[in-house]
Amino acid sequence: MLPRSTRPVYWAVAVAALLLLVVAGLLFSRSLMTPPALEPNTTSFNQRWLEERARELANQAFTPDTLADDSALRALSYDQFRSIRFDPNHAAWSDEHSSFQLQLFHPGFLHTTPVGIHLVENGVARRLDFDTEVFSYDDRSIDVNSLSADGYAGFRVHHPINSAEHYDEFLVFLGASYFRAVAKNQFYGLSARGLAVNTVGEGDEEFPHFSDFWIEQPTSDDDKIVIYALLDSPSVTGAYRFTVMPGDETIMDVDASLYPRVDTPRIGVAPLTSMFMFDSTNHARFDDFRNAVHDSNGLQIQQANGEQIWRPLANPTHWQASSFETADSAMPAGFGLMQRRDTFEQFNDNEARYDKRPSLWVEPLGDWGQGHVELLEIPTDGEYQDNIAAYWQPTGGLKTGQTYRYQYRLHWGAASAYAPEQGRITNTASGRALGSNDRIFVIDYSDGSALPNLTENPDAMRINASTSAGEITDVSGTLVSATGHYQAYVKLNPGEADLAELRVALEVNGQTWGETWLYRWTR
Repeated sequence: MLPRSTRPVYWAVAVAALLLLVVAGLLFSRSLMTPPALEPNTTSFNQRWLEERARELANQAFTPDTLADDSALRALSYDQFRSIRFDPNHAAWSDEHSSFQLQLFHPGFLHTTPVGIHLVENGVARRLDFDTEVFSYDDRSIDVNSLSADGYAGFRVHHPINSAEHYDEFLVFLGASYFRAVAKNQFYGLSARGLAVNTVGEGDEEFPHFSDFWIEQPTSDDDKIVIYALLDSPSVTGAYRFTVMPGDETIMDVDASLYPRVDTPRIGVAPLTSMFMFDSTNHARFDDFRNAVHDSNGLQIQQANGEQIWRPLANPTHWQASSFETADSAMPAGFGLMQRRDTFEQFNDNEARYDKRPSLWVEPLGDWGQGHVELLEIPTDGEYQDNIAAYWQPTGGLKTGQTYRYQYRLHWGAASAYAPEQGRITNTASGRALGSNDRIFVIDYSDGSALPNLTENPDAMRINASTSAGEITDVSGTLVSATGHYQAYVKLNPGEADLAELRVALEVNGQTWGETWLYRWTR
């Protein structure tokens, strides 16, 4: 086994796949298309068949399906790969007045595991053969006749999400079990995965992959698209159904059945992957003209007991993991990686437009059993490396011979939709106290002006602050008339500690008000 300190190396592999999502999005046209050539052979398909296929596969040894070492696709250079473009004249459903259209990604370069793409109509599935005719090759050094594969790298879906006149890309599945989506007028940001395996723990992280997709043909008036996927990995197989509804908020209902090949003690259900480089808590580490750089700036959790938690994200100097548990390990009402900064001035980046990146909220459906939310934060010096993960860790993991079903709803959209009505934490700032090595934390809460008689009776607000190490030496608060926010100040004397878990909760006249602020300070 490798030591934990080596784990970011394996994350780099996943990051490479995610980077290609960005590259691919710039390479391919978003024009309307006509259906690609289909195999003459067809098969019957439904969700039950897929679940049985995944169950049978779990009883067989895992066999990776990758491009041959001498494949011409594997030998493509970065420049050659980026010169390959999908031909806008070859797309699914564009000549059938469908409300959705499908484009394909070319295999090769870093995409060395082709996936099967099947179109389903009236319960009949047709597999799309790899066909160089649906791509244009601008680099004349590519020997097109030498390119062959048993599938494509992935696909993306278009819909008139921003205007009725144009089909825009809003959903992409590309690389391992990664996928991402946007709501209306948003830019791509964080991603989701089908499953996480051993993200935190001894040994290497395992990255399951979707080996095949079955996509139901939508009609002209459909407001949703249904996608099925077969998950495969050395430890577990799975059958997935995604029902995706794009709009002002893009909603994705996920129905996943898992079949472990081996006992798998550490898995992540509904895993989210994002990037946090810096904001006002750590800007001093980065000589950058921008005010902040991140796809998400906090983990939000709504516990089953009603407690609302906000944990600002960190870009630590060392790899770190955090668990968020309740006394009874109850399933939360929801959790997500959120982008609460949503104005241009908060970033000052006219190209990346981090202010338009989506938040992603996970709403569990059904009974997930016991477990906890887990957060992983990895050091990064660049904005092109995803370094944040969050997911639900079931107690006990998965046992061989059993079937596990997880249903949940993913909400891609604005963070404000899932914040509490009052007392939403809008900003966290920190710095060294003058004349000492103490640390000061300043926490801003929205809707402070709505608090009754706070100006006349400041004692009505109680700030409960605690730390796992060191000492809280001072707490105070004030109503900021310029913003209407309530601002809490907490001073920490860390002593000799290198790490402290901080907690701040507010009470107004003995009643909980606003979110609970959690933060891990590290030296």
